[in-house]
Amino acid sequence: MTRWSRAASAVTLAGFLSGCVSAAEFPIDRGFAAVSAGAEPVTKSRSVWATNAVQQAQNEAEVHSLVTDRTIDADTAVRVALLNNQDLQAAYADLGLSVAALWQESLPVNPRLSLGVNTTTDILTQAVEGAVIANVLSYATRGRRVAIAETRVRQAQQRAIEATLRLAHETRRAYYEAAAAWGVVIELNRALVAADAAAELAAELGKTGAFSKVEQARQQAFYAELTSEKARAVMAARLAKEELTRRLGLWGARLSYEVPNGLPPLPRSIPDQSAIERLALQNRADLKIAKLELEALARSYGLTKATRFVTDLEVAAGLELEREEEVDEGDTTVTNRLTPRLEADFAIPIFDTGDARLRTAELKIMRATNLLAARAVAVRSEARAAHTAYRGTYDIAKHYRDAVVPLRKTVEDEAVLTYNGMITNTFDLLADTRARIESVRASLEARRDFFLAEVDVAAAIWGGGVAGSEPAETEVAEAEGDEE
Repeated sequence: MTRWSRAASAVTLAGFLSGCVSAAEFPIDRGFAAVSAGAEPVTKSRSVWATNAVQQAQNEAEVHSLVTDRTIDADTAVRVALLNNQDLQAAYADLGLSVAALWQESLPVNPRLSLGVNTTTDILTQAVEGAVIANVLSYATRGRRVAIAETRVRQAQQRAIEATLRLAHETRRAYYEAAAAWGVVIELNRALVAADAAAELAAELGKTGAFSKVEQARQQAFYAELTSEKARAVMAARLAKEELTRRLGLWGARLSYEVPNGLPPLPRSIPDQSAIERLALQNRADLKIAKLELEALARSYGLTKATRFVTDLEVAAGLELEREEEVDEGDTTVTNRLTPRLEADFAIPIFDTGDARLRTAELKIMRATNLLAARAVAVRSEARAAHTAYRGTYDIAKHYRDAVVPLRKTVEDEAVLTYNGMITNTFDLLADTRARIESVRASLEARRDFFLAEVDVAAAIWGGGVAGSEPAETEVAEAEGDEE
């Protein structure tokens, strides 16, 4: 029995063992370097996938040094989010799963060992059977299945890039929202100081009879309304910062970070984005995902077509050792016969000729083709819309900065002078002051809209935007499962 087992193993397993791969060839972060390189032009920071406790500790230490008791800028916020956001780390695990699937497809299917003993009623004839059963079809289609799995890995890399870009865009948007909200608080504080001084002056003049009670009430009502507006603005700013904190994944002592009390100044000029459609078609991650989906389905279709009739083929190779004992006048003669054994097992395609599976694969390719075309049209439109908003918000913000706010300040300054000269009444002065506050707030909002539009332009070119929809993924597991 030992002899035939060795012979069967040597003959049948030699081809399978030659294709085995080791765990060293498939580390847990295989392919992640391409993700970091693909996202870095937009994030301006390398992406990190913490796959063990040491890397996690390093990330936490870096995050602590970046945010604790510090005022952060937009790039620092993105850096912290890429290091510390657990949703992003979970998304990176999907890449590891696709690499594990590739590793699995790279391994030959394990052969099966079959053993049996046949004994007759007189126990004089015994047979020991042994065979090694191998799935020949699985071994023959291994190259095609590995190619499909490699395509899925590249697709998972693009999904990881898209997840990284989406988090970066969301973080920048949350940062600009928070900075603009605190800028409104600062402007209301300045107006509140002036209103408080005016209210006190009105009260003092009222004691001398120089100010009527109506005018005193107007000053006090204006101060009270500004106080209420400031309270609402502070609440909105705190909520905006909390939204940013959620993106950064911070809690506990690290909440001591601050954002600036206002937005950066407008740039002197903005770059020409006339080629934004071309750039979007070249760089959009979701478009690359759709193209890889079509490629994977095309490869799967080839596999389905190749295994249309024969869906399962197993070959069993082994030996049969038969032992017979003959008793003649007290003498026992033992005869051993060793017989080779070779069997094939496959399904006869009488009813299922593979037409349904082939039609299913064709329809999946047709659907993926249409989805890719629709995504390309949407990408072009999103790019044009992002460019229009980018140019428009810049012009509006610049107009507020150069014309509206200076004019409102001039009006208020002149109103104060005429008011001190007893020419302008209190009601007109308050109206001019409120108009200036509203113009400053509108200017901040216009500047905020510009920076948000700048984020949307990056999302339109590279992907990861909120408006971009991810194409539906058509799994090829069903087709692959049919071949096994």
